Amino acid sequence: MTLAMNINRPLDDEARWQIVLDRDRRFDGDFVMGVHSTGIYCRPSCPARQPKRENVSFYASNEEAEAAGLRPCLRCRPDSASREEEAVFRAIAMLRDAEAPVPLATLAEATGYSPSHFQRLFKRAVGLSPSAFARALRMERAEDALSAGESVTGALYDSGFGASSRFYEASEGRMGMAPSAWRDGGRGVTIRWAVVTTTLGDMLVAATDRGVCRLSFDEGPDELSARFPNAQLIEGGETFADLLGEVVGAVEQPGDSRSIPLDVQGTAFQEAVWRELRRIPPGETRSYAEIAAAIGKPGAVRAAGSANGANNVAVLIPCHRVIRSDGSLGGYAYGEDIKRELLRRERDQTKL
Repeated sequence: MTLAMNINRPLDDEARWQIVLDRDRRFDGDFVMGVHSTGIYCRPSCPARQPKRENVSFYASNEEAEAAGLRPCLRCRPDSASREEEAVFRAIAMLRDAEAPVPLATLAEATGYSPSHFQRLFKRAVGLSPSAFARALRMERAEDALSAGESVTGALYDSGFGASSRFYEASEGRMGMAPSAWRDGGRGVTIRWAVVTTTLGDMLVAATDRGVCRLSFDEGPDELSARFPNAQLIEGGETFADLLGEVVGAVEQPGDSRSIPLDVQGTAFQEAVWRELRRIPPGETRSYAEIAAAIGKPGAVRAAGSANGANNVAVLIPCHRVIRSDGSLGGYAYGEDIKRELLRRERDQTKL
């Protein structure tokens, strides 16, 4: 069961019903299924015989289901949390409330487990180790503070980083510009760009010294300038030519483009979604629910969709590989025709 994000971010009923059909334990705790023909409510993963869809309603909590006159199922016991679940919930609360890092030994002692056992328990439930979960919390706090206009130094210290060097260490391996550039329109950053003609239409490619920061269709320097109003924009250049060639090749023959460096900015949640998108093998697709579950936040399906739409580098972060749960294409910033063609090319490439 994934406990990390039972934070009442709503799924639609279509997604809930599919979760019930899959008996997906990762969503236990996010909602319950009410079966009005029998008068009971169940966990999504209940092993009992599944009811007919017309007899089912969904409720955000046990209390809502009981207010509707339903009683808890005696087989899946949705009204009782296991000792392990309670331990993970307690640890998450401790990490959220802490102003400084909480040692694993302290979490283990508070929950009654040995450190090694609790480490495995927490990671199985949340998808991250306790220390990684705590770092993600601090990064999110820092980014929220930066987005709100706080100074870099103040944001980092207020978020629990004892020194600015620790923030940069925690950021290592993440995608993104320096923190000061996040909130200042690329100030101090040089961005080289070009508009090239491809078989999918005119394509804008822009990159900093760290990697591609924008790939889009039917855009030009005006749109790029609006995104990075304080950056120095330079058209073309020899140092940019090789990277541009790689990007064009990745679009004309889409496949695994993870070797192309990126320089994108987003919240910790958005970047987690984008990393998961890059893990989808060429020729395959995922649903928004699958992406949310893969990053350990199964209740955040709508937020995963928003992060998908906030992607600044089409194709290289392959948001076109995300489709609806019913198998239909869903939307795409540059039109369904381009999305359909990219997926077709990838499927054809995998057959070679």
